This record gives sequence, C-alpha cells and structure tokens, in this order.
Amino acid sequence: MKLLIVEDDEKILSFLKRGFEEDGYVIDCALDGADGIYLATLNHYDVIILDWMLPLKDGIEVLDSLRSADITTPVLMLSAKDGINDTVEGLKNGADDYLSKPFSFEILKARIEALYRRVVSPQAKNSIEFGNIKVNLDTKNVTYDDNLLSLSQKEYELLLFLIKHKNSYVSKAQIQEALWNNEEFISSNVIEVTVHNLRKKINKKFIKSFRGLGYKVEI
Repeated sequence: MKLLIVEDDEKILSFLKRGFEEDGYVIDCALDGADGIYLATLNHYDVIILDWMLPLKDGIEVLDSLRSADITTPVLMLSAKDGINDTVEGLKNGADDYLSKPFSFEILKARIEALYRRVVSPQAKNSIEFGNIKVNLDTKNVTYDDNLLSLSQKEYELLLFLIKHKNSYVSKAQIQEALWNNEEFISSNVIEVTVHNLRKKINKKFIKSFRGLGYKVEI
C-alpha cells in the first residue's frame, strides 16, 4: 500500500514513516500543504494521512484542492482539535475519516487499512474474491481453488495492485512506483521475476503480458 503523509511536525512524521515502512508500506512525505497538494496531484496513493494545521495551506484547503481536482483518494485527517464541530467540519470538507491527537499508531493503522478496503472492495468486506482467488485482507492469506498460497510480501502487494486495476493495463513503471516507490535502483528484472513467481503460484495464464503496454488481469 502506498501512503502520502502530510504533517509539519517532523517528529510525528518520522515516527509514522518509520512505523509504516516497517510494516511494508511505501511512504511519501510532505511538510506543508502546498507540497502535499503537489505530491497528491502528481502521484497515485492508496490513502492520504493529512494534518489539519499545516504551513502554506491548511488541511481543509488541501482537501478542497484535491476534491476540486477530482482526486478521490481516501483521506484521514489528523488534528489536535477534538471537538465534535471540528470533526464534522473535516468530514464535510471531504475527509473520509478523522483522528484526534494524540493517537495510537495501531488505531491509525487499522483506520488506514479500513479505508483501503473500501477502495479495493466497495462492499467494505475484509476479503476479496477475484475468480478462483480469495484474499483475506486481515490475515493476508491468499487461496487459489481453496488451496493456501505462500506469497512473499511483494508478490502479495503485486496481486492486490493488479486486482485493484483489473481489466486495465499496468506498466512496469506503475508497478515500480507502487511497490518500490521509485527507489533509485532495483534489479533490472525484479518486476519480471515477481510476476513470474506469482504466475507459477497461481496460474501461468493469470497475468497477461502485452508488449509495450505492461500487464493485465481480467475477469
């Protein structure tokens, strides 16, 4: 999962970045609202964590800019404001969830995963069914024809990414950005190897390749 965290408190930002990265998330960061808008407009994120009080543009202004640009990425707002009216204001202005500071990292993580499930599975279930494949988003167990598969973290992330973009082409550049966050260097064939291994574990025909376009899964 790829997150954007917009937070001007560098200690909180560092804490969140480290915590999510340890759990396998890909993280981009911004220290002010203007940079947050820039990154959210330039890149695709699964969820955005947005502080209310920010330099240059506050969280409400950031939300307004994103929603006006038809960016529908789920947004969880963080704020030291904990009044009911403040929560209502944040939600009315386009936030999908709201969490007051101080907060538990585990609660934040659970909220983020819940928002992600809504995007991947509109029925907000804790599982995804795609043909003969079933994915439990809580346990990360994946079965094919009711047989449990042993997937690496990247294979699991690639599977979810492809299912999320089912019936559409996804390029190697899109996969690299989503799974490896455009790291300065990854092995030239790491994506091909990950695709190959996922095919072997599921079905050789599951992921289709299209020269010059990328990969696609269809249902």
